[in-house]
Amino acid sequence: MLNQNYLKPGDLLQVISPSGCLRELDAFNKGVAIWRSRGYQVELTPNYDKQWGYLAGTDESRCGQLAEAINNKNIRGILCARGGYGAARLLENWQWPSIPTPKWLIGFSDITALLWTFSKKDFTCVHGPLLTTLSAEPEWSIQRLFDLVEGRPLEPLKGKGWGGGQAKGYLMPANLTVATHLLGTKYQPDLTGTILALEDVNEAPYRIDRMLTHWRMAGVFQQVKGIALGRFSQCSPGRMERTEFTVEEVLRDRLADLNIPIVSDLPFGHDGSNAALPLGVEANLDGDRGILEIVSNPVV
Repeated sequence: MLNQNYLKPGDLLQVISPSGCLRELDAFNKGVAIWRSRGYQVELTPNYDKQWGYLAGTDESRCGQLAEAINNKNIRGILCARGGYGAARLLENWQWPSIPTPKWLIGFSDITALLWTFSKKDFTCVHGPLLTTLSAEPEWSIQRLFDLVEGRPLEPLKGKGWGGGQAKGYLMPANLTVATHLLGTKYQPDLTGTILALEDVNEAPYRIDRMLTHWRMAGVFQQVKGIALGRFSQCSPGRMERTEFTVEEVLRDRLADLNIPIVSDLPFGHDGSNAALPLGVEANLDGDRGILEIVSNPVV
């Protein structure tokens, strides 16, 4: 469900670490500073910097951070510190607390597990820079994030069109790996009539192939109206694998025959500009001109 209330300077935002342990402290602090420089109150939840193996604390501790942020009626938005791995673990035994006020949830990568789940509740979810990645964004991308959350129009994104004409549907951005592991669970949203926007990082081409083949066999691609592809960074063939396909070849092989609009090389994902994308809003995908356009932001 879309939050009908935009954020504005002065609003209280809470930082949580639902996934991997915080390692990029300097980048994290710079990300917090950017939000504060825009006039927002940013509160660091207790235990946000804890470590339990590769996780940012135990499941109980991380669930506590999330529940506290949800339960506090004064908190307007939740900022995720970093990705990594661990958000899906919170969903396994998750008990929904009451949501006293609509909230925003902002993050990407491993946070896909929460974005896809919470987009079905009283949340406005944004696939966008984490606190640890925000300071590395170009100025246009930082401005786009604040345009989105504060209710200003978003510029269309330009990529490489594969053809297929045009399609309109509700935008569902995601990290491919995380989304793949939600398929078939109760946390998978209804993807019928959607525009999928997919990105990934550090996955060998054969693993991308395996995941996309799973989507094909599960019948999910037959439900969607179009696919927008962001950056698939650090997904090069292994240096010892001379016979391996490139990730570009895999994407073409597994997607080009779907007979739907597809646009690749869009500026979102890891290791480069990560244009903020809202979940569950209407978008146009032009596979001929290579354009992804947000038709309607959350409207007050």
